Amino acid sequence: MRDIFEDIFAKPPADPTEVARRSLRTPARARFYREAQVGERLREAAGEGDCGFPILLDGRPVRTPARQVLAAPVRTLAERIAGEWDAQRDTIDPVAMPLTRLANAIIDGVMAAPQPVAAEIEKYLGSDLLFYRASAPDGLLALQRRHWDPVLAWARDVLGARFVLAEGVMHVRQPDEAIAAAARAIPRGEDARELWRLGALNVVTSLTGSALLALALDAGALTPEQGWTAAHVDEDWNMKTWGRDEQALQRRAFRLAEFEAAATVLALLR
Repeated sequence: MRDIFEDIFAKPPADPTEVARRSLRTPARARFYREAQVGERLREAAGEGDCGFPILLDGRPVRTPARQVLAAPVRTLAERIAGEWDAQRDTIDPVAMPLTRLANAIIDGVMAAPQPVAAEIEKYLGSDLLFYRASAPDGLLALQRRHWDPVLAWARDVLGARFVLAEGVMHVRQPDEAIAAAARAIPRGEDARELWRLGALNVVTSLTGSALLALALDAGALTPEQGWTAAHVDEDWNMKTWGRDEQALQRRAFRLAEFEAAATVLALLR
């Protein structure tokens, strides 16, 4: 079974056009199991570490491409992942399994080296999307204020982080104390729940260009819909002004599935 997971769950590219090309080059894998289930929590006494609730295919544990047990820290999350496997029909389509792909990335990557992941999120706090405002037109400025200012107010009031706004794209240095205050909200623990949160936060940050949107989503200060809308204020304005960009919309649809998977992880671990 190892070659199957190494093959079909290699991380797909972010460009949906390339995803389609790859799907034509890679033979589809037939569904080889009858049912997907969630097993009992695995603990160190079982020789697998305290890795959570495993996903089982016909009673056998699924393993990640790096041969780790595919397991989630809470049963509700494991059930959602198992649901992706159950939803496959004649063939297994990894593009339709964003939670499974995210789980693989967290288990094989984040758990092995969480510090660089946390550092990457913190780096975004120095040049967050929400800091850079347009100079015109007034309609775009109003949308930026409507969707971004409440998040900055939350960061100020809840995290104690006061950031500086800039007009245009020229870099503005943020106060060290503001970055440090917001960075304290980034998960740093070693238990599975914290590491899964860290991995999900990293995905939201990279997809939106905003660590503050990711942290607000994690805290429940934003809904996923609000966070996704806030991340696309500029893009939506440009398409409203200049017309739809079908390639951009295709890329967004693929990224939305990744975002929703990460948002699901954060909600179920809150």
